[in-house]
Amino acid sequence: MVQISQLIANLECELIGADREISGLSYDSRKIKPGELFFAIRGFKTDGHNYVKDAIANGAVTVVVEQIQNVDPDITQILVSDTRAAMGKMAAAYFNYPSRRLRVIGVTGTNGKTTTTYLIKSILEQAGYGVGLIGTIQILIGNKAVPARRTTPESLDLQAILAEMIAHNLDYAVMEVSSHALELNRTAGLEFDTAVFTNLTQDHLDFHQCFEHYFQAKAKLFAGLMQEPAKDGKVSIINVDDPYGLKVAGCSTAPVYSYGIEQPAQVSANDVRVSSKGVQYRLHTPFGDVDLDLNLTGLFNVYNTLAACTACLAAGVGLSDLKAGLEKVTGVPGRFELVDMGQDFAVIVDYAHTPDSLANVLRTARSFADNRVIAVFGAGGDRDRAKRPLMGKVAAELSDYVILTADNPRSEDPVRICHEIEQGMLPVLAQKTSLKYVIEPSRSKAIEKAIRMAKAGDVVVFAGKGHETYQEFKDHTIDFDDRAEARRILKEL
Repeated sequence: MVQISQLIANLECELIGADREISGLSYDSRKIKPGELFFAIRGFKTDGHNYVKDAIANGAVTVVVEQIQNVDPDITQILVSDTRAAMGKMAAAYFNYPSRRLRVIGVTGTNGKTTTTYLIKSILEQAGYGVGLIGTIQILIGNKAVPARRTTPESLDLQAILAEMIAHNLDYAVMEVSSHALELNRTAGLEFDTAVFTNLTQDHLDFHQCFEHYFQAKAKLFAGLMQEPAKDGKVSIINVDDPYGLKVAGCSTAPVYSYGIEQPAQVSANDVRVSSKGVQYRLHTPFGDVDLDLNLTGLFNVYNTLAACTACLAAGVGLSDLKAGLEKVTGVPGRFELVDMGQDFAVIVDYAHTPDSLANVLRTARSFADNRVIAVFGAGGDRDRAKRPLMGKVAAELSDYVILTADNPRSEDPVRICHEIEQGMLPVLAQKTSLKYVIEPSRSKAIEKAIRMAKAGDVVVFAGKGHETYQEFKDHTIDFDDRAEARRILKEL
């Protein structure tokens, strides 16, 4: 039990009613238990204020609201300007500020967040630390793995996860930080020690409206580092090869450490050699140089490893642990993941769902393809429509055969989505007459078509869904895994 006054001690609010003890926190009226506090969150589709009375009927004794509610005067109301921001700060207090009791590394950027967090985790564990992970694929706490619902959890869930990491005696939490999370205050009340910037390319403009707003959302992570300087050693890790790298660095309130390949940087890669099996390069750091032989391939993974190296060097990890931690990573689920059933052509599954990430994957596939590159992809429904023709253009330029199909169409018609992608392909087709493409809205049939048409030396790329094990439609969700589907068809062959 916790006294309300303890939770709002550092919060700008108006307390209406009695200060009282509460037994828990929730933002879901259906899950409220007697004696708990309810946060009325304004969402995109519904407003939590509409469910205040339901929460009270289920036992809530306190509600946090943005406008006074007409309810029983025995119910305590906490009036705030933003319930999302208040939830993060109150949840941090409720769980006794877990982010102050372990080191928190946040990784943000359009692409590379997931792989970079896995690499950082591996290096830190090699150095002897206990490390938890929060990201797009899953949440890892000790030996416990929980599927992730979103890239960055809601603030209340996030604080509970960090508290559980403390209970498991972990030293670090490494987490992906999405632009949505930063804009929607999911990280409110959380103290970061290290902020990592990977890159910034077009995505989520359906939410942010314009690229500058997208950038400003990402920049909040770096600008907010020193707002609560309870711990020493805070740093920003910046990719200076990215056009927005220096701009992000300019927003940082903590010291900046740079990485890159093309521009002068404190941590850099030389003599880069990319093959179908992995990447080798010479790592240059202020603490010395070391040769790396990685099981991950693609130039984009050179950048991911540089980001991880720089973050861990800033944390005091030595070069030997750095090398061992990186080289033991054999792959990340759904990130340029090879599906090998003994066939004489390559099958790659990747989460690429932006123009830049799709280009990275297809360029890497092209670099070791002995024959054709066959690309199978779509675009998510109810998401940034502006990127669809850009993805079509990329696929047309870097592939020999393209199959446009459904991704997670949600409420949209998958065929219409494919036609929007197609618009970006048409100008390329006018110049590249050898390119062939078809539209096959069934993702299962598209995968089968690609595999059955593949010949020796081809590289088949299934992009967009990566690690996902479902497919979302307007009124239902089905079990679907690109990797499992590919294995099934390859086994039939």
